[in-house]
Amino acid sequence: MTTPLQDLPALRLKPKADARRIRFGHPWAWSDDLVLDRRSRNIPAGALAVLEDAERNPLGMGVATVEAKIALRLLDRDPSAQIDADWFRAKISAALSLRAAMFDAPFYRLIHAEGDALPGLIVDRFGDVLVMQPNAIWLEDRIDILSQVLLDVTGCTTLIKNGTSRARAAEGLTEEMLALSGTAPEEALPVKMNDAIYMADIMGGQKTGLFYDQRPNHAFAASMAKGARVLDVFSHVGGFALACLAAQAKSALCVDASKPALDLAEQGAKAMGVSDRFATRQGDAFATLEALASEGETFDLVIADPPAFAPSKNALEQGLRAYERIARHSANLVVEGGTLILCSCSHAADLGKFRAACLRGIGRAGREARLLYTGFAGGDHPQHPALTETGYLKVVAFRLLP
Repeated sequence: MTTPLQDLPALRLKPKADARRIRFGHPWAWSDDLVLDRRSRNIPAGALAVLEDAERNPLGMGVATVEAKIALRLLDRDPSAQIDADWFRAKISAALSLRAAMFDAPFYRLIHAEGDALPGLIVDRFGDVLVMQPNAIWLEDRIDILSQVLLDVTGCTTLIKNGTSRARAAEGLTEEMLALSGTAPEEALPVKMNDAIYMADIMGGQKTGLFYDQRPNHAFAASMAKGARVLDVFSHVGGFALACLAAQAKSALCVDASKPALDLAEQGAKAMGVSDRFATRQGDAFATLEALASEGETFDLVIADPPAFAPSKNALEQGLRAYERIARHSANLVVEGGTLILCSCSHAADLGKFRAACLRGIGRAGREARLLYTGFAGGDHPQHPALTETGYLKVVAFRLLP
């Protein structure tokens, strides 16, 4: 696991490649910028390699995937760094220290890939339970060391490996879901955020069971919710709706295509004692929005948090049309002077393009809007400043004028 510098293969930048980009903080080297001869092309995917500039000066050490567009992801600026238990302990301890400063309860994203200098690794914490997504070969090769350090640093006793992501499939890794330590929870775990209670299905839910990234945006919605009739579309386990009910919303309706997700939302409402103000409606979001409009329903606060409509640049135009469409249908249901909150988790759609699509949809609904709020992922999802790709979550809130 600890390879001497002299034994590591090297990947060298072409003379015309801009080494300053790497020196100034960018953690990726593109395949187009590298000298890829027969020797370098034989470096196995996931192997450690030293990145050099055109004059063979070392820039750092990282993980090679020479056949991919991103041919190397830097792990350490020190080319002689040893990727061992102590190295993992330093990274994970720093991540834990950041979260401990932000949150008074151990419910958060603990590791956010490049944002915590651990490319490909996602770890969410649910009290004494950790859910890990090792989405890269280099992590899989060191899974035993990584697992033990995670448990040692956090003091948790249960560690779940969620190996079901598309990123793992892209790396040729097997799909699996198992407990690496402790016993997998048989029931959904209650998580308290923004005075609401959410039920996280760790073993059977989406991703790791709960979306921590929306925490600050749930709080903004809650600040607008007192006495309001709320509609939460693409609600999952009731993220926005339950936060609004905790802030004394008059009522909340969750719409989602997934019955298991809506069942968990109902469990959360029951645990909060707000079932009398809470309802669900299962179905396609677009069809349900049209149906609600035809029924003459209106709401003081409407939130739409769809899945990634533009997961790649190739899907951008189609995705922006979908965001425009959801904005149009949602705006039709907002009362005069009400609030519309729209979300995007598509990294390919930057804030400007997403906001413009939303405004087109609002305009096509015959409404006029004023921007109230722009939100992003919470602080437990730190963004690497050189990677705009990691700024995936965008949230915009509008007041629709009378």
